[in-house]
Amino acid sequence: MGETTNDSDRPGGDSDRRIGRRALLIGGTAAAVGTAALAADELRRLWWRLPSVDKPRDEGEVDFGGARWVAASSANWRRADRPDDFVIDRVIIHVTQGSYDSAVQVFQDPGHGAAAHYVVSQGGRITQMIRELDVAFHAGNREYNERSVGIEHEGFVDRPEDFTDAMYEASARLTAGICARYDFPVDRKHIIGHVEVPGTDHTDPGPHWDWDRYIRLVRKAAKQAATRSADPSTRSA
Repeated sequence: MGETTNDSDRPGGDSDRRIGRRALLIGGTAAAVGTAALAADELRRLWWRLPSVDKPRDEGEVDFGGARWVAASSANWRRADRPDDFVIDRVIIHVTQGSYDSAVQVFQDPGHGAAAHYVVSQGGRITQMIRELDVAFHAGNREYNERSVGIEHEGFVDRPEDFTDAMYEASARLTAGICARYDFPVDRKHIIGHVEVPGTDHTDPGPHWDWDRYIRLVRKAAKQAATRSADPSTRSA
């Protein structure tokens, strides 16, 4: 479950934060035309695109429509402005090594030092605990934290029966939405296990996680979502 964070993941260790491509474009625009020439509403719009600007959030807002919101402790994640400051190009699959409820509870504990963006139950219930905008401490590797969305799954790595049909299907819909939002491929390069993160000492999701099945389900969910988007008559279905 998650990771043990280190000083590089704390806000005070963020001095090397990269400047996003939009910030560079903003600077170039200002230099070319002069700040005085920009309309006030355009200045405000550009300002909110700057990395590390504290953008307003709606309390309880979720990125995945089927999720409920329970906030993780602010000690277990770092505020960001993804994908403007850090490009998102990975989903990282975790297993909780415990129950769904215990994972949700421990991610609310500031002493835990880690949390994922989402937790998926064996029954297919999804809780979002950190906005995708923000950097969750889940991978045990700062670069991978910054570029990924972390999804925890209820169960134990040595119990194949814990990975239920409902869990696979709900998680696949969630991952398909993430891939579409940030425009990266549905494949094993971009959807990985915690064990594949460089430097980690975790083994999840373990040998019983069916990757072939999961990727098929994610692709199926992505195709279904694209079909609904293309056909107005199915959008409310």
